[in-house]
Amino acid sequence: MASAEMKDTASPYKVEASNQTLSSPPSVNSSDQTKTAREDEEAQTPGTTKTKPAFNRDYRFWMIMVTLVLATLLASLEATVVITSLPTIVESLNLGSSYIWVTNVFFLTTACVQPLFGQLCNLWGRKKVMMFIFATYTLGSGIAGGANGGAMLIAGRAIQGIGSGGVTMVNDVIISDLVPLRYRGNYIAILLLVATIGFAVGPFLGGVIVENTTWRWVFYLNLPIGGVAIVVTYFFLNLQYDRTQSTMDKLRRIDYIGNAILIASSVSILIALTWAGPVHPWSDARILAPLIIGLLGLVGFVIYEASGIPSEPVMPIRLFPGRTSYIVYINTFLNMLLIQWCYFFLPLYFQAVKLSTPSRSGVQMLPVALIAIPGAALSAVVLSKWGKYKMLHVSGFFLMTLGVGLLGLLHEDSPPAAWILLQFIPAIGSGFLLNTLLPAFQAATDEEDQAAATGNWTFMRSFGSVWGVAIAGSIFNTYTKQYSHMIDNELAREMLSSGDSYQSATRAFILQFDEGVQTQIRHVFMLSLSKVYVISVAFGGLAWVLSLFEKDVPLRKELDTQYGLDEKAPVEQKKEEA
Repeated sequence: MASAEMKDTASPYKVEASNQTLSSPPSVNSSDQTKTAREDEEAQTPGTTKTKPAFNRDYRFWMIMVTLVLATLLASLEATVVITSLPTIVESLNLGSSYIWVTNVFFLTTACVQPLFGQLCNLWGRKKVMMFIFATYTLGSGIAGGANGGAMLIAGRAIQGIGSGGVTMVNDVIISDLVPLRYRGNYIAILLLVATIGFAVGPFLGGVIVENTTWRWVFYLNLPIGGVAIVVTYFFLNLQYDRTQSTMDKLRRIDYIGNAILIASSVSILIALTWAGPVHPWSDARILAPLIIGLLGLVGFVIYEASGIPSEPVMPIRLFPGRTSYIVYINTFLNMLLIQWCYFFLPLYFQAVKLSTPSRSGVQMLPVALIAIPGAALSAVVLSKWGKYKMLHVSGFFLMTLGVGLLGLLHEDSPPAAWILLQFIPAIGSGFLLNTLLPAFQAATDEEDQAAATGNWTFMRSFGSVWGVAIAGSIFNTYTKQYSHMIDNELAREMLSSGDSYQSATRAFILQFDEGVQTQIRHVFMLSLSKVYVISVAFGGLAWVLSLFEKDVPLRKELDTQYGLDEKAPVEQKKEEA
């Protein structure tokens, strides 16, 4: 009942709105809001004022979109640019076995901070949080680029991950502030297009940098982009928020216990997933203990959030009013798991089976980016025109499941036509899903809960990515060990039966052996990859079955939010806050 009481209190946002009038009476149902808005439109006569546009798209809107595009480009590039430059970095800094943390600590901190940033956005406003995120990301890039040892590099990557997690989450929150639910898919698609380009270009760019200059520019490249993003954010990202509360009041509203449980549980799980395989076998107590503790911690987190103890929980149970919310939340996890399974292992196919260079494998993966874009564009049109997402999800998961299964048909001598065409099917499916899952999750929640909904949704998305890499990597290592007896060379056989064969699945590793052994190693890698893709069908099938039970919750065409565009300039805001 606390939330209902909060809605009835006087709103400080109407004072801030200036030329924008916010009239948001306590509403209990998104379908009721849509019905009321429709009745208001029908009640207008030709003699009355013109219908108010669904949302404002003046120059400030597009400058904010430029900011979000820069943010997305930063995060997506950094997620993959290290892939091809990592061997050079490992050799330069003598990282040894700690190399695994260079990438994994980035994803670990990315996932952990997202729900917390959702709360901070509501308390301090999107602008201040976004500037902090850019500053954090830029600082992390500088530390990583200037690293003189493994500890400094890993610390820089951890700080980068905090910024990246914030960028991913706050971008979606700001889109939710500016665009009605019905049309959000269009603008999410723009950011996804940029992210896809960043993910695709990252490995190629990393390879070019280390081949032509120092690896440090892999990180230094973010400094000017981050600086521009901070300046643009300061001048143009002017959104409303509650400026009447004191800092102490805001600090008291943070769900410290809930965030602590969630972060500790996530870190425990992600550490287990990082160590499983490369460091210790899955059956080792050093893997099982943190994994079980982390999973139990997540159960405890849900119980605590539902208990009513926190006055403003980081994951309000009201975010899940019906089965569709639960299904979309679970399928967000499964979707990212499938994406990682599908696309994280395609470079391995090209480099360890087709013996392509890292930069060439980046080019060979371009069909994924080029085909996912039309799929995302089509889903955005369908979502904005008809407001229906269930069939997009059903079709998307069907194509994803079919596509990853068909990737298992690839072999060492597959012609270009085969591996190009087989990328089409899962790419179209992922395009249908990427920009429609978030609006579907937000549909049943009030506008005031959009930041919390987005923070928890992006957390699940990041969580799915980590699990996707870990599970698929474990399957690959297990089957490579099982098939290693097919290799005649004793050294190669021992290395691939060590339980960490994924790290050896590179062109450089294979080319050190004679041609006959190369053929055997490529065949073993191909057999293991086929198993990875075949097993992924079970997870895709589960997501498809779950999507059949979704309901099309009406998507709002009007924007009724407390956090829309603020008409005041940055200087005016600063005077007022002082």
